Amino acid sequence: MADRRHFADSPLALGIDADKLEALFTRAEREVRDGLLPSMQIAVARHGRVAAMRTIGRVARGGVTAAAADDTLYVIFSATKAITASAAWLLIAAGRLRLDARVTELIPEFGDNGKGAVTVEQLFTHTSGFPHAPFDALDWDDRRARLERFRSWRLNWEPGTRFEYHPTSSMWVIAELVERAADMPFRDFVRQRIALPLGLPDLWVGLPAEQQARVADLVPAGEAPRDEELRGLGFPIIPVGEVTEDALLSFNRPAVRAVGVPGGGGITTAADLALFYQALLHGGLPGGATVWQPQTLAMARQVRSGALRDPYFRQLANRGLGIIVAGDTASRTFRGFGHVGSPLTFGHNGAGGQLAWADPESGVSLAYLTNGLDRHPLRQARRGVGISSRAGGLLA
Repeated sequence: MADRRHFADSPLALGIDADKLEALFTRAEREVRDGLLPSMQIAVARHGRVAAMRTIGRVARGGVTAAAADDTLYVIFSATKAITASAAWLLIAAGRLRLDARVTELIPEFGDNGKGAVTVEQLFTHTSGFPHAPFDALDWDDRRARLERFRSWRLNWEPGTRFEYHPTSSMWVIAELVERAADMPFRDFVRQRIALPLGLPDLWVGLPAEQQARVADLVPAGEAPRDEELRGLGFPIIPVGEVTEDALLSFNRPAVRAVGVPGGGGITTAADLALFYQALLHGGLPGGATVWQPQTLAMARQVRSGALRDPYFRQLANRGLGIIVAGDTASRTFRGFGHVGSPLTFGHNGAGGQLAWADPESGVSLAYLTNGLDRHPLRQARRGVGISSRAGGLLA
């Protein structure tokens, strides 16, 4: 877990109201205490330090069931995208990766099947046109299979003409770009240039064998609603894509965890993730290295998706470089940022209800993690809004 020097003596020392914090934790614990979710872990940070952390529930780790603890590791699914993107930001700032470059200029193997027009920026904003491109995680460490996957992908629509979330496909390409620009494996780059300089030893994208026993195994939770139930609640019917329950449960396999899936395979604690977002506010953490310059962070948080909207919820996409910016009230709540935070709040959530964000106006960052894969999307969404809304109003 993060070094104890990154923890404040008290929440009030960071300007956070203790009663409001307890109300947040009570809400975050609700589904575990009600028996729906097996465990949860939450951390709140400000001014570069953790104000408080809470872990409750029981988890299976390495075949042994025990109480969840503050050093239990959780799979964060698509919240990983911010980590992957932040690695690429370093190379953009160094002039080794251009947003306006065509991907085929840097990865010639990518250009088959009409993909030659795709730009680097479109990969980050989910406008690159191949949201459903398949990729077996274990192909990543087979160079020939990896490049053959890139060659075989086809466009679903013309790049730049629409927004549709790419669950994993575009991030595989970004990881490849990082490897070519940095001349080192993507996993090593994240570890050596981000996690360790920040003093976040439990921020992993690609988990080594000796850490595997610390990960909370994933467990399905609750019953999936019928389509007619969702329609009655005003929730859109989203076609089944690659984010199936079986795909999520594959992260119980050590081999898949070891890959470091760049769009969904990050593994960490809530404390380390909340502190990672503090670093995205300040460029680094107190007493440690400066990883990102202010101009780099401003570039990354610039909304680049214009008027494009989510095809199912019809909300503005509000995409920066691999992150979501809250924007107006409707967009803010639809992505789980809650009702209270500022329009500048940014972050990225993850399957199963993972939450990770920071608000530049209040300086607060939040990470909420669970190993329970809630099958009811509306219940999961309401939980996220409830937690984030309380976290957004923590200041004393």
